Amino acid sequence: MPQLDTSTWSLTITLMLISLFCIYQLKMLNQTMTSISSQEDKILYPKPQLPWEKKWTKTYLLHSSHLLS
Repeated sequence: MPQLDTSTWSLTITLMLISLFCIYQLKMLNQTMTSISSQEDKILYPKPQLPWEKKWTKTYLLHSSHLLS
């Protein structure tokens, strides 16, 4: 029974990866990319009114309360 020659596999796999990368790049050239316009950055949105107070509050977890004492 003849032995399987695997000496060219690395070359074949490398060339396959390179060709897949090139095909992917060529496909991406045809895609239209949306650009971020500078007008959107200039729009100032009003800050929402928060229903809570802006101060720090302490939150205690029930499961960790025995660790604090």
